[in-house]
Amino acid sequence: MDKDNEAVNSTDSEAANERAKGIRKVLIQERQIILKEAKTEIGNFVKGDEKQLVEAALDDGDWSVVDVNEDIILQKLHHHKLKLNKIDEALRKLNEGSYGICDDCGIEISDARLKVLPFAVHCVECKEKREKIEQVEKEQSFQ
Repeated sequence: MDKDNEAVNSTDSEAANERAKGIRKVLIQERQIILKEAKTEIGNFVKGDEKQLVEAALDDGDWSVVDVNEDIILQKLHHHKLKLNKIDEALRKLNEGSYGICDDCGIEISDARLKVLPFAVHCVECKEKREKIEQVEKEQSFQ
């Protein structure tokens, strides 16, 4: 019986390793896509798209467009940075063996959720609770 258990454990271990390789590949591909987008946006910002707007700005309305455009670019870059941080955290957890475990409740995050959002750190239930709390806090801050 011990040999049967060892064979099952070995098969489970191999399946887990293959799953981890697949997840790692998806995370690294997503990371590369984000880095490429960020580099493109930075390149466009530095070499010309923004300079053309600045050179064409004649009045306060034009300068408002320039400001809004800069804000949009910076917001996109900030979003990329946050997503990269989440991907790096998922890769770290994958290496540690804690990938796919909810940070709040400790249960396994569903495979369906991880397929859609491979760097998720909360199960659906905990994420919904967090979003409700954030919504209440926003509403209270406006009062």
